[in-house]
Amino acid sequence: MDLHRPIRIGTRGSRLALWQAHHVAARLELAQLTTEIVIITTKGDIVLDRSLDKIGAKGVFTEELEESLRSGAIDIAVHSAKDVQSTIPADLELLAFMEREKVNDVIVSYDPNLDLSRPDLVLGTSSTRRKALLRRHYPHATTAEARGNLQTRLRKLEEGQYHALVLAYAGVHRMEYDQLIRHVLPETQFVPATGQGSVAVECARSLEPALKAELQRHLDHAPTHICLLAERAFLRTMEGGCSIPSFALATFTAEGAVQLHGGLISLDGEQYLEETLTTAADARAVEAMGIELAERILGRGGREILDDIRSQRAVS
Repeated sequence: MDLHRPIRIGTRGSRLALWQAHHVAARLELAQLTTEIVIITTKGDIVLDRSLDKIGAKGVFTEELEESLRSGAIDIAVHSAKDVQSTIPADLELLAFMEREKVNDVIVSYDPNLDLSRPDLVLGTSSTRRKALLRRHYPHATTAEARGNLQTRLRKLEEGQYHALVLAYAGVHRMEYDQLIRHVLPETQFVPATGQGSVAVECARSLEPALKAELQRHLDHAPTHICLLAERAFLRTMEGGCSIPSFALATFTAEGAVQLHGGLISLDGEQYLEETLTTAADARAVEAMGIELAERILGRGGREILDDIRSQRAVS
C-alpha cells in the first residue's frame, strides 16, 4: 500500500461539494495521510435549465466522478449520499457513509417575518419529493423550480423569484446560512430523501484492499452506514431515484434495533403511502427490511402511483 502519494479525492466544484471533500480530507489528514482534491464537472452542474426528472436523474451528479474512479484519475469520489443512484455499477462500491447531520428539510428566507400562510406563497425547490409534500401540507403555496448550487438558489431568492426555499438542513448548516432558517419541517411529516444528511465515499472495487480498509477505518460511521443500508435497499426495490417522490428514514430505537419509516407520495400530494418496520442492527437484516417495506408500499398501490408518474412524464 503506497501511502506516500496523495489520496486523490474527486468532487463536484460547488461550495457545498468542496466542503464535503475537505471534510473527508481533514479526516484523512488527521490520520497522517496526504490528500489531493480533484474537481470534476458533472451533467447535473451543466444542465440547469431543466428539472432533474426531465434530464434523467439517475447518476446526474455522479456519473463523471464514477468514470474518473474507473480510469484511476481519482482514488475516491465524495457525494451527498442522497445524490447517489440506488444501484451502484458492479465495478464500484460505496466504501463509507460519514456521520449523519440533522436530517430535516428547512424553509429558508431573507424575510425574518415570513408568513407561511399567505395565499400567494411561492416556495422554490428542485426536489420532486418536496414538491409533492408541499402540495399535501401547504396546498395554498405555489412551487417553483430552483436548480443550481446553494449560492445560485439563494441569489434567486434574494432577487425575489421565491418567498422562500425548501432545502436540506445539512447543506444550509454546512454553508453557515443558519440565520436564514425560518422553519424546520418535522421529519415525521416531511420524511427526508434516502441518505439525506450523510456524505458518501465511493471507490473502484479494484482499489488496493489495504488502502480501502484504511480509508474505511477513518471515514465510515458504522451507525449511519447501517441506517443507510436499510434506506438504500428500500430505494433500490422501489426502483427510485431523485425523480421519484419516495422517502425513507432509518433510526436506532432505544433498545438498539433499527426502525425504518418509508413511503411514496403522488405528484399532486393526494395519495400518501407509508409503512414502518423494525429489525436487528445487522447489515443483512436491515437490507431485508428495506426490501420488505418497499414491497409492502408497492403492493398497497405504490406501483400504480409510479406508473401514473411515469405516464405523466412521458406526456410532458
